[in-house]
Amino acid sequence: MENTNKKPNALIHESSPYLLQHAYNPVDWQPWSNELLEKAQKENKPLIISIGYSACHWCHVMEHESFEDEEVAALMNQHFICIKIDREERPDIDQIYMTAVQLMTGKGGWPLNCFAMPDGNPIYGGTYFHKKGWLAVIQQIHQLYTNDIEEVKTYAEQLKKGIIQTELFKAENKSDAISEEDLETGVNNWMQIVDNEEGGPNRAPKFPLPNNYLFLLQYAHLSKRKEVLQHVHLTLKKMAWGGIYDQIGGGFARYSVDGIWKVPHFEKMMYDNGQLLSLYAFAFQESGNELYKEICFQTIAFILRELTHEKGYFFSALDADSEGVEGKYYTWKKEELVSILNEEEFKIIQAYYNINDLGFWEHEQYILLRANTYDYYASQFNLDEKAFKNKINVLQNKLLKIRENRIRPGLDNKLLTSWNAIAIKGLMDCSVVFNEKSFYDSAVKSMSFLLDNLFVKNELFHTIKNEKAAIPAFLEDYCFLIDALIASYKADFNEEWLLKAKELMELAIANFSDENGMLFYFTSKNEKTLIVRPKEISDNVIPASNSVMANNLYYLGIIFNEANWINRAQKMLMSVRNEFIKYGAGYSNWGILAIQNYFNASQIVITGENAFEVANELKVKFNPHLIICANNVKSNLPIFEGKVNDKEVKIYVCEGNTCQSPVSSVEEMQLNNTFF
Repeated sequence: MENTNKKPNALIHESSPYLLQHAYNPVDWQPWSNELLEKAQKENKPLIISIGYSACHWCHVMEHESFEDEEVAALMNQHFICIKIDREERPDIDQIYMTAVQLMTGKGGWPLNCFAMPDGNPIYGGTYFHKKGWLAVIQQIHQLYTNDIEEVKTYAEQLKKGIIQTELFKAENKSDAISEEDLETGVNNWMQIVDNEEGGPNRAPKFPLPNNYLFLLQYAHLSKRKEVLQHVHLTLKKMAWGGIYDQIGGGFARYSVDGIWKVPHFEKMMYDNGQLLSLYAFAFQESGNELYKEICFQTIAFILRELTHEKGYFFSALDADSEGVEGKYYTWKKEELVSILNEEEFKIIQAYYNINDLGFWEHEQYILLRANTYDYYASQFNLDEKAFKNKINVLQNKLLKIRENRIRPGLDNKLLTSWNAIAIKGLMDCSVVFNEKSFYDSAVKSMSFLLDNLFVKNELFHTIKNEKAAIPAFLEDYCFLIDALIASYKADFNEEWLLKAKELMELAIANFSDENGMLFYFTSKNEKTLIVRPKEISDNVIPASNSVMANNLYYLGIIFNEANWINRAQKMLMSVRNEFIKYGAGYSNWGILAIQNYFNASQIVITGENAFEVANELKVKFNPHLIICANNVKSNLPIFEGKVNDKEVKIYVCEGNTCQSPVSSVEEMQLNNTFF
């Protein structure tokens, strides 16, 4: 039965694009609130908690099949209070019910649909349901709740205990540091499950997982493990050449469905692209590979063109679909390319972007992807590499302008503090590596917006609704904003960034700490509506908030001489030691902290009139275990305490609380230290 409903439900007052997509469903959707849970308990009415996000393809499919259907809606409205949640606005709620569904079914994903008791305790759930299956589940849960309520209550309590159990995390190892052997064992185990032909893991689908390759890049560089370094560069090259990368407009899709990075799930997420900026910039810094520079510049152009508000902040995502068809905006028919290009241009595009069996997808559509280097293709057309690259740039711009006339994928234009911070860090890292002030300026504009509008009266917020800060921040907002502030300091040595980072760290410690351990909760102590208080420990497509906090504590502890912060970071790291050894890919951002510990994060503190010039000379080189600080006037940062600051440049090399005698040139420093 088709939806003829023209009256909006309660979601019409929300600002999330995902929630607004459901505002005219005949389902009587409600946003999550404490008042709604109280109402459900008063009426003894169970809940349907449906979670998704705006760029989710199967979320759209289930909406069209079921939530827009009058018959389905009538049954849902009659027997349940129906709650719709944007997982990106409320990652805390998503984490709880995702855990519940995974415990019940052994798998998870989105859309996430969970049935729960009136108090929020889950009783059944799954991901995508087709209409017939969804109707059957609704009826079964209603009958069970009506006829066997005591059995349902018992199961709900058992499931809640299971969710709580997943949040318990105890360190099994009593040693006080991760050793060289631990790192080596963890990486060796990891290397058993990689694909050394196409890069990435030896399975499909394949996700970019930037923190995986940033860790491996740092580890391989410092340990001189050539085979690990080769795997990293193979993966980065194959991703950059593949269909997962938008060869015309720049930017990466969320993942590829196959093992060769060819067919993407076409949605583009801000968190992926922000992290990949940092990864490719540092990979360029380590290798000098011009491909990586090209990827960074194109991806930044995409972000500024398609995911940036005029006030400077960044949007969340682009949908996979346009005109209801996944990937339609990004793929090409051969006949279309022939009609818009002359004969020579088509031959170049056909060869370079594989308009052949390799690039063929479905329905006469081709996915543009590369399979070799510029010089390989240039030789086919009797051109030198520079001339061929110029032709490709011209043709890319031509195809981009034509593509921009198509109906665009949907834009999720909400602001998330955490994802903006990730983008800011990516831009700051690129500004350092490529010495591009425009990247720095874009990052500062976004950072200024966040600090002016999301950090209100000594409280950080997660997003904006109706132009006002909304939803108290989660640990992910604090950790990534602190990380972005640290990256900003590394870019310009403005100490105000670090002072703000310290302020946020103190707030996070006060509001998110587990009083019984070293780790942090994902939600503030002021959040009262959830059935459990989750933690986020393992790294995934985004690093875990606890691993980012541990890295932040370690860095700021050194800068501000806060020994308890350094100690806490090290204890947090030791709590995941065994997990890192067994499954490094799930704890790679923790591995970055382990590298800092094992390879001794030396501090280079530079004072004097030309301190910034000397620091800029040092920071463009890939030395991931070094902390570089500079000031040409007297500094109040504890790391500068005891360092002379006059006209002459002085370079101090320190480990812990011990510093070598200062030298006046980089050359002298290099003579005394083998790490640079």
